[in-house]
Amino acid sequence: MTKADIVDVLCSKLEHPRKETQEIIEAMFEMIKVELEKGESIKLPGFGNFVVRSKRSRVGRNPKTGEEMEITARQVLTFKPSTILRNRVQNGKK
Repeated sequence: MTKADIVDVLCSKLEHPRKETQEIIEAMFEMIKVELEKGESIKLPGFGNFVVRSKRSRVGRNPKTGEEMEITARQVLTFKPSTILRNRVQNGKK
């Protein structure tokens, strides 16, 4: 499913103009991006949590050559689905 598909579904369900619906979706995604860039967590009850985590630098190995190399410290984005979403996916419920 793409962002355009989400807009189409919401337009038909809410009987709202496509342009306004698209602006709302864009604003929502932009707000989520800004908060994640700041390092904030996003909690969506019934869906899941987006969390920015810090990883320390560490020594790793190049899989092709076996040579040791430093993996730099970085921020990673993780998603943990809620129990409700996990159960729906697992059971195939709609």
